Amino acid sequence: MLTYIVCLIFIVSVALSAGGTLLSTRLQKRYRHEIFPTLLYYQVFIHTFGFYGIWGQVIIKAFLSDYISQDVLSRFTNVALLLGLPFALFAWLMLIQVSNSISGRKRSNLFTMLFILINAVLLITIGYLTGKYDNIQPAAVMRNYFLLMNSFYTVLSSVLIFFPERNAVFHEYDRRKIAVGILIIAVIQSVPLLFYPTHVYFGLLFITLFFLGNVFLPVYLSYGATLNSLHAKDADDISFEEFCRKFEVSPREMDIVREICNGLSNKEISEKLFISLQTVKDHTHRIYIKTNVKSRVQLITMVKEMMGT
Repeated sequence: MLTYIVCLIFIVSVALSAGGTLLSTRLQKRYRHEIFPTLLYYQVFIHTFGFYGIWGQVIIKAFLSDYISQDVLSRFTNVALLLGLPFALFAWLMLIQVSNSISGRKRSNLFTMLFILINAVLLITIGYLTGKYDNIQPAAVMRNYFLLMNSFYTVLSSVLIFFPERNAVFHEYDRRKIAVGILIIAVIQSVPLLFYPTHVYFGLLFITLFFLGNVFLPVYLSYGATLNSLHAKDADDISFEEFCRKFEVSPREMDIVREICNGLSNKEISEKLFISLQTVKDHTHRIYIKTNVKSRVQLITMVKEMMGT
């Protein structure tokens, strides 16, 4: 009976992994926004960890338990989990990057470097300690590491989404649902892992919840979120003039848009075009309404994305 359950859960895991990756790929192809390539990377890394670090243990135990000693078997499974943890590490990094994109924050190369450095040191330390001291249980250490880090980075991502910057392009309703959703999923996933050593079915429940929970973001962004503020990719990139015609921007407003994209302030635009400062502000306000943006940054980003620059 247990064998059939394991096979069924493995099939479900493959289906969920493929579905999440396909949805992320479709979103990336449809929209010009940095969140979707990062979301795709997140799906790839987290599911690679799922199959390599989690299912790898199950497969090793299933095929080698009758041929090698329990001590050697434990070493194999521990190595599989330890080698799988770097994929979880990069998945957490991608989750934070996705959260930054949703909240309208800029990505920080310094944060990325510190994130990789600190977690690499932690992983090396875990590997060293578990290999040197026999009284340390490697599986328990790595399980607790995963629980702690997954909880911490999920909470951090949720906070980033819940308290966005002013130029966030995602609707507040969607941000709150995503922030609460990933928190609830992390809690639900963690509970069975706490009881895993006592019964194998808790481990199988964790695997099911792991793959099911990690497709939440692509599923919600595909079918639940309002993405009107994001602009779908055209078959071909358009010119600046085509962009202005598309949004019914007048010739004078076209000049304003061009100078905004050149980085000029309202005062500099008024001096260059020989019009009053208030006229520039009025034109800019109408441009925002026509293009459905709320700031100069959003307007510049929108122009660049639609022109493919």
